[in-house]
Amino acid sequence: MSARDTIINKLREAFAPESLDVTDESHLHEGHAGHRPGGETHFRLYIVSSAFEGKSRIERHRMINSVLEAELADTVHALAIKAQAPGEAGAA
Repeated sequence: MSARDTIINKLREAFAPESLDVTDESHLHEGHAGHRPGGETHFRLYIVSSAFEGKSRIERHRMINSVLEAELADTVHALAIKAQAPGEAGAA
């Protein structure tokens, strides 16, 4: 299973998101720290879940980082996160 698929599965299980998009942006980081041939090192994540209601941006990121702890310690070098609660979607 790819790192992207693992990330998607873990986030779906943990947060039952209304919306989830995980994009592998590794190709944009060739020659930079943490990049490996074959990619799957740099990801951009957009998630909307009721689990984030009433939580600060930092709390949301910590929740996601906790779920993806194994991937962040091993294969994933960078993870850009945009986490929102329903009703916040589309807000900057």
